[in-house]
Amino acid sequence: MADISHPHNRPAWHWHLGVAGGLALWWLAYKQLIPLSEWIAGLFPVDRHSHTGEAIAFFFYDVPKVMMLLALIVFLMGVVRSFFSPEKTRAVLSGRAEGLGNVMAAGLGVLTPFCSCSAVPLFIGFVSAGIPLGVTFSFLISAPMVNEVALVLLFGLVGWQVALTYLAFGLSIAVIAGWVMGRLRLEGWLQDWVRDIQAGSTQIPDEALTMPDRYRQGIESVREIFGKVWTWIILGIALGALIHGYVPEDIMVRIMGAEAWWSVPVAVLMGIPMYTNAAGVIPIVEALIGKGAALGTVLAFMMSVIALSLPEMIILKQVLKLRLILVFIAVVASGILAVGYLFNLLF
Repeated sequence: MADISHPHNRPAWHWHLGVAGGLALWWLAYKQLIPLSEWIAGLFPVDRHSHTGEAIAFFFYDVPKVMMLLALIVFLMGVVRSFFSPEKTRAVLSGRAEGLGNVMAAGLGVLTPFCSCSAVPLFIGFVSAGIPLGVTFSFLISAPMVNEVALVLLFGLVGWQVALTYLAFGLSIAVIAGWVMGRLRLEGWLQDWVRDIQAGSTQIPDEALTMPDRYRQGIESVREIFGKVWTWIILGIALGALIHGYVPEDIMVRIMGAEAWWSVPVAVLMGIPMYTNAAGVIPIVEALIGKGAALGTVLAFMMSVIALSLPEMIILKQVLKLRLILVFIAVVASGILAVGYLFNLLF
């Protein structure tokens, strides 16, 4: 963390005005991402509705979206973190409060309309603020997997019973998996630079910091974290864009319609290399169900696409060591498999 013991001479109201203006500009730019991506896609000599056109538009929408979310969330978490030392934060959110923290984090994930890669910036902010790892994983699992768009579309597609069951089991997976990972005490498997941020402290007491000091901490957090992960964000989303829209539905229906025990794990494995959000995968789900694929197998595929995508893992690799990513995949995949088998049994 940069030395903040000598504040600049700029008046505090300049900082307040600058931050407010910056947030307003951020919001205006964020609202223009879809038309901007469509405009850029239109510059390429390909049919906009072809696989290539879809991939181009997807890339030029998702890259700035995730970058902007990362910058905003890390800045805000840097400011918030200035009010709480790592010791205070861990004391509030660890121990007996951790189970409640898992439930709250999973509930927050349901309310945030994020795909897996978009949820990663908030996950990074939580981890760097010293929030227990298991609690942050509850959010990381529920944010993409239990999406309000998916709930509404599932309600219209297969009825409220399936939608509510999906909600209940999705939340249960997020809470239980996060709690289990918290119990395993895997903080040592975070990347070294993340642990350094967690262990760091400001050079003057929290109470002595002015708001400009806190703003500067937020800016410095953006510089520090953004510089570590931005290239991998682009790589991950580029990979996702390449496979976006190239879904071999006929082959998938033959696999997912099978009553063999292996259809559910194969569907999960098929979903991992793909990348889209909950709203984007629902049309695929609808097509697969309409062609006779088993409901539980299709839901397992959907959950793996939006909770265990390969692009997400590429980005997370800059925050988590490979061992921790493998544990995360194993825990979440186990929950998804359980949901798939259960839905095939019940529906």
